[in-house]
Amino acid sequence: MKLATLKRGGRDGTLVVVSRDLARCRTVGDIAGTLQQALDRWEVAEPALRLAFDELERGTDSAVAGRATMPFDAAECHSPLPRAYQWADGSAYVNHVELVRRARGAELPQSFWTDPLMYQGGSDSFVGPRDPVRALSTDWGIDLEAEVAVVTGDVPMGAGPDRCAREIRLLMLVNDVSLRNLIPAELAKGFGFFQSKPASAFSPVAVTPDELGDAWKEGKVHRPLTVHVNGKLFGKPDAGTDMVFDFHRLVAHAAATRELCAGSIIGSGTVSNKQGGLHGSSIGNGGVGYCCIAEVRMYETIEAGKPQTPYLQFGDTVRIEMFDAAGKSIFGAIDQRVERQTPPGASG
Repeated sequence: MKLATLKRGGRDGTLVVVSRDLARCRTVGDIAGTLQQALDRWEVAEPALRLAFDELERGTDSAVAGRATMPFDAAECHSPLPRAYQWADGSAYVNHVELVRRARGAELPQSFWTDPLMYQGGSDSFVGPRDPVRALSTDWGIDLEAEVAVVTGDVPMGAGPDRCAREIRLLMLVNDVSLRNLIPAELAKGFGFFQSKPASAFSPVAVTPDELGDAWKEGKVHRPLTVHVNGKLFGKPDAGTDMVFDFHRLVAHAAATRELCAGSIIGSGTVSNKQGGLHGSSIGNGGVGYCCIAEVRMYETIEAGKPQTPYLQFGDTVRIEMFDAAGKSIFGAIDQRVERQTPPGASG
């Protein structure tokens, strides 16, 4: 089943079921007006949503009053959850953590291979998959971070990985933007990310795990995550490769000392495959490339003494997408342009 949230009906949008080919969608207000409402009563809403999804797939008209079918347009979408009770991002790909820490001169503690890293991000407002990445200055070091995320049901405190596996409701893609040049000073304060982590964007569509078929196993998504920067392929690492902590483990880590309410989002961290050769290796050198700019800059520093690839500039574009084995888009694309934010009260 595929679900999305249209930008209509208030700040939390309008829930729709989306056809598997991402061509059509149908409103389901009689079941749940918003995705959060569906998650809050998933045991009742999920079977009804599946019936509506199956009906849409068959191409049959709905006999339920108020259900409207229309073409699906990702440009009209919020992130599936326009805001969430919780957004916690892990770092399941330890290769990525090691590289970015080396870039700022920090060693990787051995415990990072056995104990997941996780920070609590801002979840009061996400941006849509086609909304711009906004910043006041490119001096901040604007970087993309392409990831996979899960949405949970209610998870009790202390739930183990097996229990957490049963509470994974949906999967999405993420662009977890980082402001790299703000991170070192902020982390040096010893209190974690805040200003260096602006609003994230999620894929137009969230899918139930069964939509992934054999690609979803052992708490991992075994498909390449493709990233284009300014229309050029930048990365295609496999999301299931080199993922040290699976999603079952990441959710359990988040719930170790607290309950997670339905609609909590847990991210994988930047997808990263360990590779050798020139620049680690970039697409141009025959590798699988990257899901963030910081990694290639680290390899350039190792091999050439200094980074050569700039962070994102105003006018740059980023596209993040995942395809099934038949080459069809699973979640739709996050497709964003980097734009200058005008401060409130400023002219022009």
